[in-house]
Amino acid sequence: MTRILMVCLGNICRSPLAHGILQSKLPETNFYVDSAGTGAYHLGNTPDKRSISVAKKYGLDISTQTARQFKVSDFDTFDYIYAMDQSNYTDIISLARNNNDIGKVKLFLEDNSSIQNKNMPDPYHGDQSDFEYVYNLVEETCSILAEDLKGHKN
Repeated sequence: MTRILMVCLGNICRSPLAHGILQSKLPETNFYVDSAGTGAYHLGNTPDKRSISVAKKYGLDISTQTARQFKVSDFDTFDYIYAMDQSNYTDIISLARNNNDIGKVKLFLEDNSSIQNKNMPDPYHGDQSDFEYVYNLVEETCSILAEDLKGHKN
């Protein structure tokens, strides 16, 4: 089983969307997807209501996810760790114990060649249109990642 972790700051906006969208694109018999935040701001909370709303608009229910903080043991649990932006990438790498840990971490948008800025915008302080933009960017990128991940496993 391939295990994938999506990581943003608070684990209530970007990473829950990426978690839900990627999970919907991969067979659960071969893949496990989860999400976490580098900060402890929202531990135990469900995703932001705006993330839940935009996901629901496109047929995904992410309302049962709960925010948790990234921990060092995630390097042992997960094969791929995707950081939503450079700040979160740096925070994750600062916890790495060795090069193997570092090798598991990538920027989420790294393989999306249609995007120049590889930092996923954080919609938290924005409005519903910001969440819509992030959803569409996550959807596009998860399609790329899903094809790549399925290609590695078949």
